[in-house]
Amino acid sequence: MLKGLDRALSAEMLGMLMAMGHGDDLLICDVNHPAASIARHTVHGRVIDMAGCDLPRAAEAILSVMPLDTFVPAPVKRMKVVGDPDRLMPAHERMQEVADRAEGRPVLVEALERFDFYAAARQAFAVVRTSDPGPYGCFILRKGVV
Repeated sequence: MLKGLDRALSAEMLGMLMAMGHGDDLLICDVNHPAASIARHTVHGRVIDMAGCDLPRAAEAILSVMPLDTFVPAPVKRMKVVGDPDRLMPAHERMQEVADRAEGRPVLVEALERFDFYAAARQAFAVVRTSDPGPYGCFILRKGVV
């Protein structure tokens, strides 16, 4: 047992986060996202499940040890709502709150069209699937430096 680590972070999760470098992306998604098919394109190659965690809880745990990139304007990306690209879903608002709190500053979140988001997700280092029912609970987090 280690002190000071969030209990939601498994050994597999911590190992994967340690293996990531500055500028690597992490996809964190809800249960509806095609996590397995996207994960096979990533460096890690498989889904890491955070069973029992909704998006805010999972993001809070991850961002307790992983800094967001400060060298890019928008270190977080989200999927636009199909048919209503300017709409913010509750998942978007909750992730914004978690990211801002974790970083101690406002974090810019970039919105991508659905298929552009999928393409960006396939370039991620790894995929983390939460138990969140969504919808639109899919985010790409770019790792920064400590």
